[in-house]
Amino acid sequence: SAIFNFQSLLTVVLLLICTCAYIRSLAPSLLDKNKTGLLGIFWKCARIGERKSPYVAVCCVVMAFSILFVQ
Repeated sequence: SAIFNFQSLLTVVLLLICTCAYIRSLAPSLLDKNKTGLLGIFWKCARIGERKSPYVAVCCVVMAFSILFVQ
């Protein structure tokens, strides 16, 4: 499971951030109506993906390199 392996956990979090940012770019109203509560996590991930996009992109490239060539 991804909880016990740190690299898998990072991969899941990174994919969540990228997916939420992509969904918000296609349909902003889908995530904007849930800014609080349990579903607010997806809105927060989308905001992180939008505001920190250069850092998220670098993390995606590093993670892809490590998955393809290190493991």
